[in-house]
Amino acid sequence: MATRNANHGGGAGNKGGGGWVQQDVAWAPGNGGWGDGEEEEVRVGAGQTLVHETHAPKRISHIQFGLLDAEEVERMSEFQVWSRELFKMPERIAAPNGCLDPRLGVSDKTAVCETCSKLLVDCAGHYGHIKLELPVFHIGYFKHTLTMLQCICKTCSRVLLHDASRVKYLKRMRNPRGMGALERGNLHKKIVTECKKSTSCFHESCYAVNGTVKKVTGSQTLKLVHDRYKGKPPGNVLQELTADMKVAAQANREIPKHLGMAMEDLSALRVLHLFQRMTDEDAELLWMDARVGRPENLIIENLLVPPVPIRPSVAMDLGGGSNEDDLTVKLQEIIDVNASVKAALDNGANVKMIMENWDFLQLEVAQYINGEMPGLPRPILTTKPIRGLCQRLKGKSGRFRGNLSGKRVDFSARTVISPDPNLRVDQVGVPERVAKIMTFPEMVSRYNIEKLRKVVKNGPDVHPGANQASRKNYVLFFLVRLDGGDGFVKKLFIEHVREQLSEELKIGDIVERHMEDGDVVLFNRQPSLHKMSIMSHRAKIMPWRTFRFNECVCSPYNADFDGDEMNMHLPQTEEARAEAAQASRRYVASPSRLMAVPYNLVTPRNGEPLVAATQDFLTAAYLITQRDIFFDFETFCRVASYMGDAGEQVDVPPPAIMKPVALWTGKQAMSLMVRPSKENKILVNFESKEKNYKGNRFLCPSDGYVCYHNSELMCGNLAKKTLGDGSKTGLFYTLIREHGPLEAARGFSIGIEDVTPGAELSALKHELLTDGYTEADEQIRLFNNNRMPLKPGCDAIQMAAVMTVTEVTVKESRTNRFLFSTTTRCLFKLSDASIKSLESELNGLLGKLRETAGTGAMKALPWVNSPRIMAECGSKGSPLNISQMIACVGQQSVGGKRIQNGFVNRTLPHFEANSLFPAAKGFVANSFYSGLTATEFFFHTMGGREGLVDTAVKTAETGYMARRLMKALEDLSMQYDRTVRNSEQTIIQFVYGDDGLNPSCMEANMRVKIRGADDFLDVGQPVDYAKLMTQVTSTNLFLHEKTLSPKELRQLCNKVLAGKEFQQILPQGQRWTEELKQYLEDLVTTRKGLREGLRLPTEVC
Repeated sequence: MATRNANHGGGAGNKGGGGWVQQDVAWAPGNGGWGDGEEEEVRVGAGQTLVHETHAPKRISHIQFGLLDAEEVERMSEFQVWSRELFKMPERIAAPNGCLDPRLGVSDKTAVCETCSKLLVDCAGHYGHIKLELPVFHIGYFKHTLTMLQCICKTCSRVLLHDASRVKYLKRMRNPRGMGALERGNLHKKIVTECKKSTSCFHESCYAVNGTVKKVTGSQTLKLVHDRYKGKPPGNVLQELTADMKVAAQANREIPKHLGMAMEDLSALRVLHLFQRMTDEDAELLWMDARVGRPENLIIENLLVPPVPIRPSVAMDLGGGSNEDDLTVKLQEIIDVNASVKAALDNGANVKMIMENWDFLQLEVAQYINGEMPGLPRPILTTKPIRGLCQRLKGKSGRFRGNLSGKRVDFSARTVISPDPNLRVDQVGVPERVAKIMTFPEMVSRYNIEKLRKVVKNGPDVHPGANQASRKNYVLFFLVRLDGGDGFVKKLFIEHVREQLSEELKIGDIVERHMEDGDVVLFNRQPSLHKMSIMSHRAKIMPWRTFRFNECVCSPYNADFDGDEMNMHLPQTEEARAEAAQASRRYVASPSRLMAVPYNLVTPRNGEPLVAATQDFLTAAYLITQRDIFFDFETFCRVASYMGDAGEQVDVPPPAIMKPVALWTGKQAMSLMVRPSKENKILVNFESKEKNYKGNRFLCPSDGYVCYHNSELMCGNLAKKTLGDGSKTGLFYTLIREHGPLEAARGFSIGIEDVTPGAELSALKHELLTDGYTEADEQIRLFNNNRMPLKPGCDAIQMAAVMTVTEVTVKESRTNRFLFSTTTRCLFKLSDASIKSLESELNGLLGKLRETAGTGAMKALPWVNSPRIMAECGSKGSPLNISQMIACVGQQSVGGKRIQNGFVNRTLPHFEANSLFPAAKGFVANSFYSGLTATEFFFHTMGGREGLVDTAVKTAETGYMARRLMKALEDLSMQYDRTVRNSEQTIIQFVYGDDGLNPSCMEANMRVKIRGADDFLDVGQPVDYAKLMTQVTSTNLFLHEKTLSPKELRQLCNKVLAGKEFQQILPQGQRWTEELKQYLEDLVTTRKGLREGLRLPTEVC
C-alpha cells in the first residue's frame, strides 16, 4: 500500500505524458525526511522541466491511499537486495546488497547512513526491493483477488456483464453528484452477485465458459482453481480438454472417466496476466480506481524491503554477535528461496521442482506479511511464530493502538492514591516531589514578574521554585540543584547566579516554574471507560508520596484505595488550561464545561448524580439528623465553622430549645449547611422517602420521611437516598448545581464489640439452627423413603413413572424392550425430579434461616450500634453482612447449587458417603465473629473463588465489548441541523435518541406503556413538575391573592396553554406540551378530590 500527496495544479495524476506534480510535499522516506535544501526536479510535460528548492516543510492537504505497482517499488527503492549475507567476515561489517546494507539506514546511534550521510536520530531509513523471479499472491489482498477472478472472464479478462448492464452501472458510478460509501458498497455487492451468476462470457469475440473460482481447501499455501468443466460444458470445451489430455490418457485409461472433475489451476503468473489485460472501465466496475491502483498491483512482483531502523539488530554482550529482527531473518529466507527458483528456471529443472520452490516462495512471502497465516505446514507451526508486518500494526501493542492511539506523553505523573476527606471534590493532593519535577512554562508579565523572580531565586530545590528560564531570543538557562560539589563556595555562587538571573527577567521571558496550588491538572484512572474517567482538578501541593482526593469522587473513576494508581497530566499552554479549567468563577471568568468536576457530577447515561456523599459522609449526616441530637452554642458554632470557607458569613439560627439551656438540633446544622445566611439565595424544597421509612409521611416512627422547606430540614434522617448517588429525588441532586458537596463533621469508628452477639442473640441463633436442622432432617428422610413431594413442573414425570410394564399387554419382545426402556427413563427422571425438589426445599429453608437470623440480629442490636447505623443509612453494608458477622454465614453455593460431591459420593472425606446434611453440603453455621471450622472455611473459599473468577472474566469481556462499541461510535456527532452523522456525513439518526433530549439533563423518569405490549418503559422527563411546583409554591406565597377553585384553575390552565407562546412550539415539542397538560389536569383533579373530601365547594372558592 502506498500514500501519495495531494495533486494540485497542473498534474493530471496519471502515468501518461505528465507526471505527478506534488506542490504540497511532506515527509518523504525515500529522500531523507523533510526538505533539506536540495533542488528537486519535477517533470510537468514533454520537454519541460521545473526546478525549485525545498527548504521549508510543506503542509499536507490530504493523503490518498493506493496500491504500489512494480515500477513504483523500484522508484522508491535505493537498490535491489539480492545477497543473503548479512555481514562480511571477519570484519563483521554489513554486507553490500544485503538486508543490512548501510544504504538502507543504520540501527547504531554512532553509524552514518550511506544514502543521506546522517545519523540515526535524523535518518528514518530508506527502502530497498527484492525482484521476485515469479510473482506471488499478496495474502492481504487474497480475498479481493478471489472476488475479482469470480467477476471476470478467465479467457479475455472482461467483466461478466451484458453491455447494457455495464453502461447502466458505469453511469451510476460516474454520477456527478457522487455516491456515498454505503451506496457505492451496495452497488459493488450487486455487481459481484450478478457476475457470479454468469456461466459464460458475453463479449462478442469470446463467449468462453466460466465456472466457479475457489480457494483450494487443505492446501499449505495460497492456491486458486477454476472449476470450468463442472456440469454440462459445451462440446468444444470437452474436446479441447480431451486433446490436451490425450498423451496422459494413453498412459492411464482411467483419466477419461474423470475429465468432468478436472479443474484449471490459476497460478499467480496467470492471474497477473489476466489482471494486466483488464481495461480501466472494468476495474472501475469492480471498485478500483486506475489512478490509485490497477488490479495487477494485487500481485507481488517486487517485494519492498523496509529500512533498517524499523528492524534493528540487537548487539550481544558476549562474543560480539547480534540478534536479528524477525523481518530480517524472513527476508534472508525469501532471498534464498528466490535464488533457488532462479537457479531452477535457468537450469531447466523439471516442473515439479519449480512448482515446489514457487510454492515455498509464496509461503515465505505470506509469512513475511502475516506471521499468523492459517494452514501453515506442521514443521513451521512447531516453531515460534514470527512478528510479521501485520503483527506490528494490529493488536494492543501494534503501531496504531500502541503508538498512535495510546501514546506515552511527557509532563505526566503516576503514583498510588489515598483518601483525604478534607479536600474539596475538585481538588487533588499532589506530592511536593512531583510538583518540583512537573513544571509549567509561564510567560513573564507585569502582573506576575515579582512572583516569578522569587521562584527563580528559589531554584529547583525549594518549592515553589523553577527549573529553567528562557529569554525572548531563545537563550536557555538551566537552574542547577544544590547537591554535592564544593559545599559552601558552590552554594554562594549558584545563589548569586540565580539572584542575577531573577533581576534580569523581562516581560516576555518564559519561566518553567514548579506546579503550585490552584494549577489545573487532568486526573485519570485506567481503564478509561467513560468521559468521567478523566476530569480536571485543582492541584493542592502536600507532603508525602501519594495522590490524595476526596473519596466522594471515587465513583466516576471506579477507584478504591487498596493500591490503585492514577495518572496526572499538567497542561502546558494557556489554551489547554482554559479548556480543562474547572467551573468555579473564583478561578476563571468564563467557566468551561468540558472536563471540570462540578460539571461532571451527573452521569450522561441517565442524568443521575455520580459524585455524591458516600460512606463516612452518609454516616455523619445520618447521626447528626437523629431526633435526640442536640448541640450547645459552643459546639454548634464549631460545627458551623467546618462547613465552608473561613470568609463565608454564617447566621446562627434561633435555638430549637430555649429552656433550661439553649440547644440547637442536628437538623438545624444540616439546614445551615445548605443556606448559611439570609444573603444566600439557595432555597431548596423537596420531599423524599428514606431507606428506613415506615409510613405515615411526616409522622414516620423511624423519622424516615425527609422534608426540606425553603432550605430548612423539617423532618427526616438524611441518608443514602437523600445524599447518595443514583437518586434524582434527593437533596444532593438539587445541591449539585447550587452549592456543592457536603463535608464530614464528625468521626465514626467500628470495633469488635459492635459485632459481639449478646446472650439473647446467641440463644436465638441456637434455637433457629436446631429448628432448621430438624426440618432439614425431615425433608431428607422423606427423600430417602421416596415420599418427597415434587415441586410444580414434575407432575407429568410422576405420572409417567407410576406406569409399570404389567399394566400393558405385551405382545412382542420388541415392544417389551421399548416399554422397559421408557419406564427406566421415567424412573430416572423421577429420581432427578426428587433430588431437584429436595435441593430447592433445602435451599429455601437454609436461606430463610440466615435471613431470620439477620433480622433477629438487627433487632437485638441497639440503635447506636455502628454496623446497624451503616446498614440503615446505606453508607456501607447491609443486614446480610451483619447477619454473617454476628449470627451465621449461611449456605455457600457454586454454580447456583449446593456444594456437589467431588470425592467418592461425598463433598469431603470428613463426611459420610451420600450425606445430604446441611453441613456436608456447604452450610456454614458459624459467624465471622465465632470463627469457621476447617470444612466451613473450605466451602467458603469455594464460593469466593467462583465470584473472583466470574468477576475477572466479566471485567475482560465487558471491557473489550465497551472498547469495540466506542471505536464504532467515536466518529458520531450531532450536527447543526440536529441530525447525528458520522465522519462521512452519513445520517445515522435524524434526531438524537429519537427525541433530541440530553439524558444528563433529565430531572425525572416517567413510566410509559409500550404499544402492543403489557410492559412499561422508563422514559426521561426534562422537568420534574411535582418538584418544580413544590419549589414555586414554597418560595412564592402570594398570600394577598384570591384562592382559585378547581374549575377556575382548569379554565386558567386551558387559557394559558392556548396562548401564542404554546402555539409556536415546534412539532418536536408537542410531547412536552401533552405532558404539561396531563400534569396540570392531574393537579386540578387532586385538588378537586381534596375539596370534596373536606366538603368544600369545587366551583367557586
